[in-house]
Amino acid sequence: MQAIILCGGLATRLGETTKTIPKVLLDIADKTVLDWQIQLLRDANVREIILASGHLHHVLYERVGICRSGMRICYAKEEKRLGTGGAIQNAMKQVQTSPFFVLNGDILLPNFSLGEMLDRFHGGIMGLLLSVRVDDIRPYGQIVSDADGRIRTFCEKQPACRAGYINGGVYLFNQRIADAFPTEQDSFSIERDVFPNVRDLYTLQTNADWIDIGVPERLAYARQHFKMEYLNES
Repeated sequence: MQAIILCGGLATRLGETTKTIPKVLLDIADKTVLDWQIQLLRDANVREIILASGHLHHVLYERVGICRSGMRICYAKEEKRLGTGGAIQNAMKQVQTSPFFVLNGDILLPNFSLGEMLDRFHGGIMGLLLSVRVDDIRPYGQIVSDADGRIRTFCEKQPACRAGYINGGVYLFNQRIADAFPTEQDSFSIERDVFPNVRDLYTLQTNADWIDIGVPERLAYARQHFKMEYLNES
């Protein structure tokens, strides 16, 4: 089985931290974010990872190479900014398995098994999104789904502080997802330009711990609490 990790963004929200190192190589509890994601994917029987790279590709390649922790590593370098959808489309040129995982390169799921998504997936589903419960949806927006998990709508960021389920940045796709990609552009957003047009799109809700290290305060939180709470369980 294969997986794509989206790690080509500029990571401007992290300021100086990611001017010389990609987010996916930031250290969290004596491992990089990539190492934690490899562990998550290996437990789901993924054997090859395609790094959708761009910004600081040379640093990523030099640090990671073609094998890491027993996982085969390939690269799909973008020569211009492609957005999340374009990066997936570019990396899918190397994908032979269906389904396949896609992960944002800045999330950690220390006590979740991707096997839950595989158990939920079947051939009639074009895509399965992991949605995670947070106490405050304001920074993220919200996923609204039916009782059977079919996604009804994606709500934009809300002004009121309340709990809800948000896009966790982990996807399990049938290769047919490419049928929903825009045909006249190579740079597009999977969230804005693809998901709203996919009929057979489902979500798996979880209350598992989820850490997004994409902004300085969340990165600091992860570094302060991750080792104490989760390292002994890994």
